[in-house]
Amino acid sequence: QVQLVASGGGSVQSGGSLRLSCVASGNTDGRYCMGWFRQSPVKEREGVAAIDDDGSTAYSDSVKGRFTISQANVKNTVYLQMDSLKPDDTAMYYCAARFCPPRGIALPPSLARYTYNFWGQGTLVNVSS
Repeated sequence: QVQLVASGGGSVQSGGSLRLSCVASGNTDGRYCMGWFRQSPVKEREGVAAIDDDGSTAYSDSVKGRFTISQANVKNTVYLQMDSLKPDDTAMYYCAARFCPPRGIALPPSLARYTYNFWGQGTLVNVSS
């Protein structure tokens, strides 16, 4: 089992920035690929950014060019840098972990919710206009 704790959410004005953090604990010895998802009262949970253990990344069209996912030098920490925030970015943000594909299988990082095995509790981001 892997436990995930997300933090860094808050309130910011349109155009501002926030950095979310996700710390994994528990059985983290395996190869895990990470993702950030968000959900608002009017939208289903959607993947916004993902990073695999080889450092490859993927972004949804709605955040591409504004959000950056990265891993800390410490293996079990993942960040989501969010710049040029818009009111539409207001949502609960969740980090998630999945078992990485076997080495040698070329697959892009996944933004699909069903591919993730472990979920954090969420951190709220509110962007005002």
